Amino acid sequence: MALTSILLQGRIACANVLSDLYAMGITECDNMLMLLSVSQKMNEKERDQVMPLMMKGFRDAAEEAGTSVTGGQTVINPWIIVGGVASVVCQPNDFIMPDSAVPGDVLVLTKPLGTQVAVNAHQWLDISEKWNKIKLVISREEVEQAYQEAMLNMATLNRTAAALMHKFNAHAATDITGFGIIGHARNLAQHQKNNVAFVIHNLPIISKMAAISKAGGNLFGLLQGTSSETSGGLLICLPREQAARFCAEMKSSRVGLSGAVGQDGGAGDGQQAWIIGIVEKGNRCARIIDKPRIIEVPYRGSVVSAQEGSHNNASPTEVQLTQQLSQ
Repeated sequence: MALTSILLQGRIACANVLSDLYAMGITECDNMLMLLSVSQKMNEKERDQVMPLMMKGFRDAAEEAGTSVTGGQTVINPWIIVGGVASVVCQPNDFIMPDSAVPGDVLVLTKPLGTQVAVNAHQWLDISEKWNKIKLVISREEVEQAYQEAMLNMATLNRTAAALMHKFNAHAATDITGFGIIGHARNLAQHQKNNVAFVIHNLPIISKMAAISKAGGNLFGLLQGTSSETSGGLLICLPREQAARFCAEMKSSRVGLSGAVGQDGGAGDGQQAWIIGIVEKGNRCARIIDKPRIIEVPYRGSVVSAQEGSHNNASPTEVQLTQQLSQ
């Protein structure tokens, strides 16, 4: 399991680096460099086991993205660090500048929130003081499932969403990472050409992570949008009439190595997307409403009752209707 996690760490790092391109609608990457630090606390055996796996995970994700790692830099450091640089030479119509949101757009998110809570909860399984605070709202099995779901989400490329941004005329986008959804939403709003404000009504969150956050005394500010995400989804400003179709095609489309979007028999990448808010006239700010609707996102492969599914996992159209009624 530990070796698998190391491999995943490399994949997650690569997916995170590539998201800077994907957030501008760029689906092709010409070249990647890997930045790696080897911990000075590791002995030779640990180094020889860990570092090749981490590098393999990074390279595997790069290959999945249709690119390759051609170089980089390795240093000695107190901690293990993996990251990189992604670069591309492209034409003006290959990218979408993140500055053209208009009042009437809607906000779409392409990965659920809650990765910081999921990863920490997994660590707390072995820390009695921490576990005792959350064990009444979640089982050990559910913590394991949430952790695996978080790993899968973080390791998933945002390439499909980047391609669909062109098809559905996206006006702006950013990727959600360390500043949480509200931090990145505010940053995106501040850089718009028009006088707009982003208002978030819905928060798609990995199942049970909202309950853990509440049980732990508002852990990490998850419900306030400040909880850090690693390799999160894209937050996209889309024309209202295009948003539901975007969400539907996220589940039914895939991106081949050429970067073209193609149908995959309805199976696709299994990626979801949610309409989470609106763009209105304002002073280039972003906020989450006082009582946002929490969309519980089930662990893939888990059995969700019909009642829970109908209450927590609304279709994009249902979410859109909810927002229209709340305006």
